Amino acid sequence: MARVISSDCISCGSCEGECPVGAISQGDSQFQIDEGACIDCGACEGVCPTGAITAAD
Repeated sequence: MARVISSDCISCGSCEGECPVGAISQGDSQFQIDEGACIDCGACEGVCPTGAITAAD
């Protein structure tokens, strides 16, 4: 199961550098996670200042 980024994202970029597999990138309006590449390690979730990253349902 991959992580997802909600609309609470402020595009600060904190999460992008924490991803060990490079699954996070800047999208049109906010950062996004490539669900196919995400290994669900949670490294990004801990650094998000707005709590916008959670486990996908």
